[in-house]
Amino acid sequence: MAALDEIIDDFSFLDDWEDRYRYVIELGKALPDLPDEKKTSANKVMGCASQVWLVTHPEGDPENPVLIFEGDSDAHIVRGLVAIVLATYSGKKASEIAGLDAFDIFSKIGLVENLSSQRSNGLRSMVNRIREEARVRVAA
Repeated sequence: MAALDEIIDDFSFLDDWEDRYRYVIELGKALPDLPDEKKTSANKVMGCASQVWLVTHPEGDPENPVLIFEGDSDAHIVRGLVAIVLATYSGKKASEIAGLDAFDIFSKIGLVENLSSQRSNGLRSMVNRIREEARVRVAA
């Protein structure tokens, strides 16, 4: 899976949306498949037009765990968006995730303005779920 810095760099070299669109799909293809047994209603992200699943694995300090995420989607472009969201948040401490708005990063790389409102809402649903899960774990 690509690191966030690498994704940001790659986006800076892509001038038009078609190239960026293809790159997002490539990121989705590189995302490891989520096993079927993890594609449950509890792991499903509500508010996405496509099916999106997100699984959280807390590690380390129970007061402020590092959160590792797995995700998947049944749609190519959305799967790529899942890969970008995971690159943004996975492997960070819950306290850091709770305060990190991925939309700042998405705006910087020119991702949001080219998404349909449905995809943009789905992206927001994924980000909100991750940040809320981090907030709950820090507060626990």
